[in-house]
Amino acid sequence: MGEAALVVENAVINITGFCKSYKKKLAVNKVDLSVQRGEIYGLIGPDGSGKSSLMKAIAGVLSFEKGSLEVLGVNVVSESSAEKIKGRLGFMPQGLGLNLYGDLSVEENIDFFAQLRQVSREQLAERKEKLLTMTRLEGFRSRLMKNLSGGMKQKLGLVCTLIHQPELVILDEPTTGVDPVSRRDFWSILAELLREQGITALVSTAYMDEAARFHRLSLMYNGQILAAGEPDAIRQQAKGCLIELSAEPQFEALNRLKIHYPQIEATGPIIRVFADNVPSSKCVNTITGLLTGVEIKTLRALDPELEDAFIALLRQGPLAGPTKKDNSVPRFDKPLPDNKSIAIEAKQLTKDFDQFRSVDHINFTVKQGEIFGLLGANGAGKTTAIKMLTGILPPSEGEGQVAGANMSGAAQTIKERIGYMSQAFSLYLDLTVMENIRLFASIYGVDRKILKQRIAWVIQIAGLTGVTGQLAGSLPMGIRQRLALGCALIHQPGVLFLDEPTSGVDPVGRRHFWNILVHLARVEQVAILVTTHYMTEAGHCDHLVLMYAGRVIADDTPADMIQALQNEAGQLLDITTDNPLQALALLEKENFKGVSLFGKHIHLLALDIKSVEKRIRELLVKQSIRLIDITPHAPTLEDVFVYRVLALENKVPA
Repeated sequence: MGEAALVVENAVINITGFCKSYKKKLAVNKVDLSVQRGEIYGLIGPDGSGKSSLMKAIAGVLSFEKGSLEVLGVNVVSESSAEKIKGRLGFMPQGLGLNLYGDLSVEENIDFFAQLRQVSREQLAERKEKLLTMTRLEGFRSRLMKNLSGGMKQKLGLVCTLIHQPELVILDEPTTGVDPVSRRDFWSILAELLREQGITALVSTAYMDEAARFHRLSLMYNGQILAAGEPDAIRQQAKGCLIELSAEPQFEALNRLKIHYPQIEATGPIIRVFADNVPSSKCVNTITGLLTGVEIKTLRALDPELEDAFIALLRQGPLAGPTKKDNSVPRFDKPLPDNKSIAIEAKQLTKDFDQFRSVDHINFTVKQGEIFGLLGANGAGKTTAIKMLTGILPPSEGEGQVAGANMSGAAQTIKERIGYMSQAFSLYLDLTVMENIRLFASIYGVDRKILKQRIAWVIQIAGLTGVTGQLAGSLPMGIRQRLALGCALIHQPGVLFLDEPTSGVDPVGRRHFWNILVHLARVEQVAILVTTHYMTEAGHCDHLVLMYAGRVIADDTPADMIQALQNEAGQLLDITTDNPLQALALLEKENFKGVSLFGKHIHLLALDIKSVEKRIRELLVKQSIRLIDITPHAPTLEDVFVYRVLALENKVPA
């Protein structure tokens, strides 16, 4: 299912019946798509869904077999026709800084791309100043690209893509692996360029929470378009209702409901259930009946998020695969003691690299059976903290206890008792799935007597049946990450360290991954310390620590962090007008807190809702902007993260 196969007049991109194959594999199958001038259009879907192939063809760098492709009024049918449009568009490929040169400085990279694009000296000076200020890279002109954080690399990549002022920008997953503050910066830049220059942008993303920022979008899966349109309209296409509840014991409630509802997940203390084709009132009654004898603490019906709709549409539609009858997760063969003792403790932990302090006297504790989130911008010190706790790096100061052993004096004991899935290296990509599992079993010293049993357990818990003979490097990202998790669990440790384990993984893969983690924590009582850039994923954690510049700046439960922000900065207002770009500029000028564009909506934070709403109405009336709707919501964990970090950067009053 896609958009109507009609050529739309005044569209910047017009595609009908597009097909792309790699040898015998059909990567994109009969896609229809149109993107209007001045629109930010999104492509969302898992690895292998065809997003990158489609974007490369639009950018004129990839041939295709069938269909018609018109870009900027040019029918792209050959290399010569593709050359006609390349000067009018900018293309930023997937991967941190892949379109940049590591040994050139920030300024040298910009100058190089300007020269390639034949930008005059006068234009370069003006545009460079503006773009560096806009991206907050002005103070890093002389820093080598390879020494930038992930977020800074992506912002520099965007500057180089925009230096010749293209009419159309094509950005392939520009925010994957980038922290929330840099992501918000990124979207602010696009909003400003849209307002000032009327550019058109085609953007792909793995973050479902970013989908609300698009004017329109297409959900892609297996080379086809699953649904297309405005975000709100796509939500409504998924037939059913969403119920959120908290109950004790949580895992008992989860297991009872799983039998009846295929789309269910635990997010921290909350269970989220999507029920197909039933009204919310009926679903509430059914769930209450199914949980007889379980203490239901809270229960409410909500509008589904876009991620809920994506998964529901995938299950309900023609692209759905066979439903697994058994969704159970196998148990450890030697269950861990059921207790809430301290599994990880950091005391004044500090790490210096020459004159640079990466981690600065941090303190936190993690209990057995707890999912603990370590959040922070790129370069905040999260990975360094994990490397000290796991014995990979010695601390400059401080101490720690992990799995009942001293961090400094018992590094080997700790390594035997923990599982570690690193951010950069977890697998040997040129070995098969089975070879990786056997290798890690050997590294962790799994007894040969139980090796066969443990391998079978890893294959089952990680969902690897049918792929054991494939090379790890050939697997889709979601399956590859589950393999890495299985390898880290082969010795059934009591403590698990996961450093950005789901970066780049699609929503279906992330849910599968987190189902395993919830089982490990709730049933096996494994202590899990996880770092992540997905703020929706941070909600799965029982407790969070937010790091900034090597220090702990917040330490609380997700719910209490959100409540603290509400007490300090207020509710989130969702504002709809008939001229969002002009309204955005007006509200930014008036210094409202947290102003940001989300598609055709504007978000900001307000303590006194009535007075802020009155002020907004007055400002909009003066500029002849019609206010369509203004709705208060609770802020999200992303709002918490961005507000706290920007407060420390003196961007907002703290």
